[in-house]
Amino acid sequence: MNSETRPTIRQDRTLLRSTLLRLTATQKLLCAVGVLAVAWLWYVVAGRILAFGRSLDYDGLQAFGPQATALLKQYSPFFWWALVIALTLIIAYFLYGLVQSSQRAIRLRIVGTDTVRALARQLSPEGREVLLWAWRDRREPLRIGDLQRAHAELGAGRHGKIVQAREHAALLESPDAAPASMQEPATDAGTLLRPRQEPELRS
Repeated sequence: MNSETRPTIRQDRTLLRSTLLRLTATQKLLCAVGVLAVAWLWYVVAGRILAFGRSLDYDGLQAFGPQATALLKQYSPFFWWALVIALTLIIAYFLYGLVQSSQRAIRLRIVGTDTVRALARQLSPEGREVLLWAWRDRREPLRIGDLQRAHAELGAGRHGKIVQAREHAALLESPDAAPASMQEPATDAGTLLRPRQEPELRS
C-alpha cells in the first residue's frame, strides 16, 4: 500500500467505525445495561447467601458430638463460598451466551438504503471495493456484519490483497502462459540419423 492510499484507508475505516457505532449503539447499550443489572442482582443475592451461611447456628447438633459440630463450623464457610462461585460461573456462562446471541442478532440486521447511499458517496474507490468484497451474498441486502467485516479487512490490508489477486489472475489468464502440453515435442536427433530399415523379403 503506497503513501497515497494509507490516508484514504484510514478515512474509510473512520467512516465505517462511526457508521457502525451509530447503527449498533442502542443494542449494545441495552445489552450492557442488562448484563450490569443481572450482575448487580447476583451480587446482592450472593451476599445474602454468604450472610445466611454465617448466621447458621450448629449448637443444636450437639447430639452428633463436639467434633462433628466443630468440623461443621470450620468448613461451613468454604461450602457456601464454593456454592456462590459455582452459581457465579453458571450465571456468567448464560450472560456470555446472551451477549453472543445479541451480537449475532446485530450482525444480521439489514443496513438501511440511506446508510448505503451515504457510504457509496463518502467511501473511496478502495473502500468500496473492499466493502463489495466483504458483501459475500449479493442476493441478500447489506447487513451490519458485512460492514464489520469490511472495517476489519481494511485494517488488515485487504485492498492490497485484492489488487495482488487480480494481478495473479491476469498473469495466469495471459495468452503468453501457454500450457507445456501445447508446445511441440523436441525431435530426437538419434532418430533422424538412424538409417531406415527396409522390410525383409520373404521367399
